[in-house]
Amino acid sequence: MPPETTPKASLKITPDYTLRPATAGDLDQLCLLEDASFSGDRLSRRRFRHWLKTDNRVFLVAEADGELLGYTLVLLRRGTRLARLYSLAVGPAGRGRGIGKALLSAAEDASSRSGRLYMRLEVAESNTAAIALYRQLGYRTFGSYSNYYEDASNALRMQKRIRYRPENLHTLNVPWYGQRTEFTCGPAAAMMAMAGLDAAYEPNGSDELALWREATTIFMTSGHGGCHPIGLALALQKRSFDCEIYLNQQGPLFVSGVRSEEKKRVIEEVDEDFRERARDAGIPVIAEEFTQQQCQQWLEQGALVLLLISTYRLDGKKVPHWVTLTGMDDECFYVHDPDVDDEDNPLDSQYLPIAREDFARMSLFGKERLRTAVVIRKPG
Repeated sequence: MPPETTPKASLKITPDYTLRPATAGDLDQLCLLEDASFSGDRLSRRRFRHWLKTDNRVFLVAEADGELLGYTLVLLRRGTRLARLYSLAVGPAGRGRGIGKALLSAAEDASSRSGRLYMRLEVAESNTAAIALYRQLGYRTFGSYSNYYEDASNALRMQKRIRYRPENLHTLNVPWYGQRTEFTCGPAAAMMAMAGLDAAYEPNGSDELALWREATTIFMTSGHGGCHPIGLALALQKRSFDCEIYLNQQGPLFVSGVRSEEKKRVIEEVDEDFRERARDAGIPVIAEEFTQQQCQQWLEQGALVLLLISTYRLDGKKVPHWVTLTGMDDECFYVHDPDVDDEDNPLDSQYLPIAREDFARMSLFGKERLRTAVVIRKPG
C-alpha cells in the first residue's frame, strides 16, 4: 500500500480559472461557497477546518481572480483501494463553465496516483444534473440508500474505475473474450491468452466448450465442474502452445468442498489422469509457490499467464475463477476477467487492476490455500 499522504495535485490553469489544492486560507470562502451551493446537508466550518488539516483526502478548489468558484473533497479511506467523493460544489458564479467536470476529473487523477482503483459517491435521486455529469464521466449506479439526506430523500450509489492500463505498460496486446456460460472461465481465459500469443487465433464458442470438456474436473462443490490447471495445459499443448504449471498442491484439487464420496472419487481419478498425461506429454508441473517477481519475468519474456483466483474480494463469493494476467506495474496486476460485470460493460473487465497485496490473498483458494498458474508461450 502506498503511503497515506495527501497526493500532490498539480496546479492547472485554464483561460477562465485555476485548479489548485485547498489551503487553510480558503476556509472563509469555502464556507460561503457551501452556503451558496446547498440548502441542506452542508459541511460545517469545523468540518472544513478538519479536512484542510488532514492528509487522507484530495481537496481541490477552482479559483478565478481570487474568488473560489468551486471545490471538490475526496476521502481516501486508509487500508482500502477506494476513494469516495465526499462533496463537490460549484457556486453560482462558476456554473456553466465546466468547473464541476474539471474538478472531479482532477480529483480522480490525484486519487489514482495515490493508489486508489475506484471512486464511489452518493447523489440525491432528484439531482438530475449531477447524475447526468457523473454518468457522462463514466460512473454507474450500483445501489441506493433510503432516507439518506436531511430531508429524508434517497441517494443513489455510483462507482467508477479510475485506474486503467498505464501507457508505459509494455505487454502483449490481448483481445478480450467474455465467457458464455457460468462454468467456462478457464477456457475463456485460455482463449484470450492464445489470441494474445497468436494473432491468427480467434476465440469462439465452439472452442470454448471443447476446451472445457478437455480440462474439466467433472464435479465441483455445486453445478458443473471447473477447469483443472493441468487439464488446461494439456488442452493448450494440443493447440501447439508450450506450457508449464506451478501448483502448490500435490493431492487432488477442489475435493474438500464436495460432500459426495462418489463425486470425490471421480475428481480424484480425473486429477490422477491429468497428472499422468502431463508426465507423458513432458509438461512441467512444478510443485511449489510462484512469486510475483516470476510473474513479472514471464510477461517480460513474452509469455502470458492463467491465474486461479478466489472471487470473494470481487463479488463476495468464494468461487474459483480463472483470469488472464496481461500486465503488471509496481502497484498492480492487470488481468482480463472473462466474467463481464453486472452492467454488461466489457471495458471494465479488461486490464482490471488488482493491487499486488490484494492479489497475494486473492490467489489463494480454499482451506488448502491452493495457488496455481499456467504459463503459456508460443512454441519455439
